[in-house]
Amino acid sequence: MSPAPQPPLRDARLTTSIPRHLRYTWDHEWLVVDEGNATVGITAFAAEALGDVVHLRLPEVGSHVEAGESCGEIRSLTASSGLYAPASGEVLEVNTALADEPGVVNTAPYTVGWLFRLRVENIAGALTADAYAAHCAHTQGDRR
Repeated sequence: MSPAPQPPLRDARLTTSIPRHLRYTWDHEWLVVDEGNATVGITAFAAEALGDVVHLRLPEVGSHVEAGESCGEIRSLTASSGLYAPASGEVLEVNTALADEPGVVNTAPYTVGWLFRLRVENIAGALTADAYAAHCAHTQGDRR
């Protein structure tokens, strides 16, 4: 008998849930891997902390990113934050729609607000939803 699906976790400071099927980083990025390729974005926690996103600098298609290393930048009306690769690999695609509407990162960070896709070579230290929720509960605003 398979276990019943678990509902998404809720963090009291978030207006959205933490999807259980994703993996997370200490720097508040998420990824989901399908057949060796990962889709990457920032979490609702990060999006809410940044405020209204107005500009994104994403890695270039064809470039190689290293897990844990800076690979871009996210700017809001009030802050600027580094974007860190949650895995190592070659960037296959970037979400070009965000150039015209970067605020989608705030309104739909886990769906149409994804940032880039890469062919995964190595994932280091990805957190489960439960571990990420615990991390958020102890985070006091340090997002680099």
